[in-house]
Amino acid sequence: MNKEEIIKELNFKAIRSSGAGGQHVNKVSSKIELTFNLEQSNALSDREKALLIDKLSSKLSKEHQLILFCDESRSQHKNKELIIKKFLDLITQNLIRPKMRKATKPTKSSVQKRIDGKQRNSEKKNLRRKPNQE
Repeated sequence: MNKEEIIKELNFKAIRSSGAGGQHVNKVSSKIELTFNLEQSNALSDREKALLIDKLSSKLSKEHQLILFCDESRSQHKNKELIIKKFLDLITQNLIRPKMRKATKPTKSSVQKRIDGKQRNSEKKNLRRKPNQE
């Protein structure tokens, strides 16, 4: 994954931020909307695209577009920097493949410990029963 190539494929749109803010907020578009089309990306391999589509399925649109917003700052440039960092973190985190789990046999002592515990539990519950009156 080449970060510079991916950043070139990003689309940005500046929109008006919501919430209170007085006169200035009504005429300045400081909120940034980032869109990234996963399927049409040339910076990612097919394996990486499939992995991201699988892991980010809840965040993707039907056309496999990733859409992120940032309105943390009053500055449009600062918001753009923040959203790029957030996007790159999201992509790099979701490209990490978890290690496959190797099944191992339980040790003899752990099996014995489990059986002993079950035996103690069984005895404890047997002692709680009413004695047989024959």
